[in-house]
Formats: sequence, structure tokens, C-alpha cells
Amino acid sequence: MSPLPRRTPVLRPSLRTSLRTLFATTLTILSVVVAGVALSAPAHAENRVTPGDFTGYGFDQCLAPTQAKMDAWMEYSPFSAVGIYISGASRACRSQPNLTKTWISTQLAKHWRLLPITLGPQSSCVGRFPRYGASIDPTIRERSTNAYAAARRQGTAEAQSAVAAARGLGITAKSTLWYDLEGWSNVNDVSCRESALSFLQAWTKELHRLDYVSGVYSSAGSGMVILDQARINRPSYVIPDRIWIARWDGVANTSTSYISEKGWRPGGRVKQYQGGHDETWGGVRINIDRNYLDLGKGSRRRAAERFCGGTVSVDFPAYHRLRAGTTRTGEVKALQCLLRNRNLYPGKINGVFNAELAAGVRAWQKARGTAVSNTWRGHNWTQLLSAGRSRPAKYGTTGRFIARLQRALVAATGTSQAADGAFFRSTENLVKKWQGQVGLARTGVMSSRAWAMLKHGDA
Repeated sequence: MSPLPRRTPVLRPSLRTSLRTLFATTLTILSVVVAGVALSAPAHAENRVTPGDFTGYGFDQCLAPTQAKMDAWMEYSPFSAVGIYISGASRACRSQPNLTKTWISTQLAKHWRLLPITLGPQSSCVGRFPRYGASIDPTIRERSTNAYAAARRQGTAEAQSAVAAARGLGITAKSTLWYDLEGWSNVNDVSCRESALSFLQAWTKELHRLDYVSGVYSSAGSGMVILDQARINRPSYVIPDRIWIARWDGVANTSTSYISEKGWRPGGRVKQYQGGHDETWGGVRINIDRNYLDLGKGSRRRAAERFCGGTVSVDFPAYHRLRAGTTRTGEVKALQCLLRNRNLYPGKINGVFNAELAAGVRAWQKARGTAVSNTWRGHNWTQLLSAGRSRPAKYGTTGRFIARLQRALVAATGTSQAADGAFFRSTENLVKKWQGQVGLARTGVMSSRAWAMLKHGDA
């Protein structure tokens, strides 16, 4: 007897719909679960490389400050970078109650640049600090291939320890880790010099293997001298990627007469130019060392922004009062463009202060709580040019919001300034000028309070 023919089952429409709904629901649940996993990942998972490209000021302190102190200093201090001790048996501050994954991710999210420091074994010629009980082994072997092998093993071990600490804190690969090699007086002592160089070369090689960038901190007259001499005279020596020069000459740059100007340039130097002292910013006092950084590609100026399809310029050496019948067509076009971007002007960008533009002007003034008229005044320019997202800004800060700051300061002070999106000395001086006009301390730092006053049109 032949078997009955097999038929493909046919599902009722209602059942097909139910299955489709179930399938879609399952996918939704799975996507939520996956998203939940991503959202529950540690906050440091997406931390950026630090310190990155930066030119500006930083400080270092033995104990990582509390969040309240960091926030106050981001608002009011000139500093954008902070040195933190993350590993090494020779640290004075081995207990770091504030230094956690959350602390790291929070500082990076708030635009701090971090300089993670390791302070372990020191040159065998350093003896003035009791805490430096661990010395770099100065022992040399007879065979040159085995010279200072113990020192090299120490350097490798310290690099591994530093990377483990960095990873544990969420400091991502490609970031710079700094070894603190304290200064000593006799750089001509062969065993001290050569063992230190062997140690530092091993530190650098191991950091490279583990995908981190090698930095070395030391005094200009000892560690920096021997590294620079090795750079010049030993082609096979693997030098650190970046150096941090301790030279307390009070000059905020990255130069010193102890070493050549050619090494680690461009973008490979930090200089600690002032030693331990107290500073108070935002009512918060911290004992710090001061540093000047010029790392990576530095704080770069931005390309000119394009407005309204690239046909309109909004940058002027001064921003004038405008009214119906004005002949300053360039500024009128800029006003038309900027108000169009805020849906307050629907007309053509033709440089004519027409009825539509007047309506947009009045709408802006009413929304900002200022006198309503058909005249566009200086404080209106200041409000419009500064409007948008912002954050504390200081020397070395870059971004489009800095270009907005620069334009608004031109409007508020009547002083010309290029809107290049990079906060350097000319912008700092202009901030100080404006701060003096509105009764703020002339710090050259744009705090949240200062931004609020600028956006209000205060001049």
C-alpha cells in the first residue's frame, strides 16, 4: 500500500499573524537584552585615549582630588590636565580612595586630560627619600648581551603592573603611561646611568607590546639628560615616546637648556615648571605642581565653518547696530542666516533688512526678555553669537563652541578676534577684557557662570 502524499501544512491567517507578532516580540526582547548588556557595561568601556592631542596647562598632586574639587577646578582653574599616581611601590600616596573606574570615566567625560603616573624602583644613586627603598638593580654582567638584565626585568615588570592598573581603572589602550624617575646628582656614575637607561628602555618596549604609549618623567639635569644623550648617540636605543621635564624655572613652555630642542618634537613634551605650592580656584585649595603640555598634534585650530550653504560669512572684525535701511549688507546677511537657522526668518538671504527680518528680530528679543524693537543692537549680537551648547573653556580648549565664544566676545568688547575655534592667548586676553567689563574676576577662564552672563548679552 503506497503511503499517503505528504502535504505542506497551511496556517490560518490569524495564526500566521500571531506567529509573526511572536517572532517580532522575541527579536525586540533580544535587542533589549543586548542593549541592556551594552548599557550595563562599565562607564569606562568607551573612555577615550588620554591625554590625546593637547596644548595647555595641567597640574599634578599626590592624592587624586575628590569629585567636588575636580569640578570646581574645571570651572575656574586654568588647568585641563591632571597627573594621577596609579601604580608603583614608591608612591607616597599608595592609598587612593578617590581613584576608581568611576572617577576616571567621570573626569574624561568632563574633558579632563589624564596623566597616569607610576613611581616604582629608582636610580641606585637616589637615596634622599626613605620611601625609595626599591632601587633599579645596578648589577652588570660580563657578557654585553646580558648587561643590566635585572634592571631590564624590573622595567618590564613595572610596565606590566602599570598597564594592569590602567586597565583596571578603564584607562584605554593607546593612552600614555608615565614613569616617574626622580632626579639624582651624579649622572656620570656609569652603573646608575646605564641601569636606569636599561630599565627605561624595557619600560618602553613592554608598553609598546601592550599597546600603550611610553612616557617618562624626570628632572631636566638627570633623567632627561641621559635620555637625550641616548637619543643622539645610540641609534638602537628605544627612547620613550614622550618626556615630562621637571625644571622649576617658572616658564610655561616645554624647553630647557639641559637638553636639545630637537628631541620629542613636535608633540612629545610636558614640562613641570613650578614645584609644590598651594593654589585656590573656585574656593578650593590644592597643593600642586604646575605643568605645561604640548602633546600629539596639540590643540588645533578648526577649519572655517560654513553657514547657509557656505554662501554667508558670520565673522566680522566688529558687529554693528542694524536697522531697516542699513547698508551693511554682509552683517545683514549674517543676521538673516543665523535667525533662519533658528526658524525665526523665512525670507531670502539678500542683505536687506526687510519686514520679515524685523519680525525675526522682534521674536528673538521677546524670547530673550530684552527691549523689543526693529533695531538689532550689540547685546543682541552677543546673545545670538554665543547661543548654543557650551562648557567651561580655557587656554587649550578647542571646538565650534569656542568659535561662537570668539564671535560673541568681538560683539561684546568691540575688539577683533579670529573665530578659529582654538582658545589661546589672544582669546584668553579677550575673555579677561570682557570679564573686567562685567565685573568678574579677570581669570581668562569661561566658567558656567561666565557663559550664562555672555549668553544674556552682558557687556
